[in-house]
Amino acid sequence: MTSSQHLSTENGVAGLPEHIHGFALMHVAMRRDARRIAKAAPNITRADAGAVATWFDQVLNVIDWHHRTEDDVLFPELRRRVPGFAAKEEQELAHDHHELDRAMADVARSLRGDLAALPEAAQRMENVLLEHLKVEEPIVFPVFVGELTPRQYRGLEDQVLRSAGPGMRAFLFPWLFDGIDRRTASRTAAAIAIPAPVRLVGSTVLTWRYDRMITPVVNLGRR
Repeated sequence: MTSSQHLSTENGVAGLPEHIHGFALMHVAMRRDARRIAKAAPNITRADAGAVATWFDQVLNVIDWHHRTEDDVLFPELRRRVPGFAAKEEQELAHDHHELDRAMADVARSLRGDLAALPEAAQRMENVLLEHLKVEEPIVFPVFVGELTPRQYRGLEDQVLRSAGPGMRAFLFPWLFDGIDRRTASRTAAAIAIPAPVRLVGSTVLTWRYDRMITPVVNLGRR
């Protein structure tokens, strides 16, 4: 079994058990986009802000969905199925979610208001996110790997994914696989039971739309 000290997305999903790659890639994407907005923030002008805000609204929505499904579906199920999953730890994670929500809201407000406040807000968001993942992953990953079988874990993941509506999925799938090598993306898409026709649309139309959305943000981060 993979040692719990290596169950982290800090260096991507390499070394993590394949059946948890779907969840892990959520964290990889969150790390990536927190870094993106922090790098782009000092360069964003009023002319850029609308396009960046459109992208960031989607990021905020998908992270909010991820947290709500953890709080409402995943953590209660873990508490029910795994005696060692302590309610105290669950409450700590929920508190972290609220803090991250506030940090993301500050970024969204700055994009539509005081751009001078944006760099500090974006850096705070990245710091809060990284600290949150540093706390969450050592709590939940060992439970996913050591206390649940791959089949049991996928049953929980299916419950989570069923709660994502069509609009969420249209952004979620290309967002999840942004920057991920093709083999990992393909195997993860199959593992989380994305139907083949949806995978095809996700790798073509949805990805083209997604790429157009993120291009301004990526370019601003390179200045």
